[in-house]
Amino acid sequence: MSDEEARTPAQFAPYGDFTADCPARLAVDLFASGWLPVVVFALREGPMRPGRLREQIGGISQKVLTQTLRRMERLGLVTRHRYAEAPPRVEYELTEPGRELLTPIYALGRWAYRHADTVLSTMTDPEEQTAG
Repeated sequence: MSDEEARTPAQFAPYGDFTADCPARLAVDLFASGWLPVVVFALREGPMRPGRLREQIGGISQKVLTQTLRRMERLGLVTRHRYAEAPPRVEYELTEPGRELLTPIYALGRWAYRHADTVLSTMTDPEEQTAG
């Protein structure tokens, strides 16, 4: 783990604990958007067309995928490549910040693999067990 990765949130001056401009709030917001980490993970191996992304992800509507990709583009997490072909072709690719998001996504995946049974076994509402 690098020195930067080992820092605690308190070491990221001049931000206060989760104040409005705190980078941690941005990170939490990215993960609160349920589809954004899924799209990042789906793009981990390289550029992909929206139709293929939808097939790979499953369960995401075209509208939500489009909104998520547009947001990711505005945030600088993906680049959109348009090809002047007939019919037109578009591909999305992770930028460096987008690729770096894979680190916490993989960490969250490891946590889920280790603890999903515990969390799911404590849920009483069957709908909570399939939420996600």
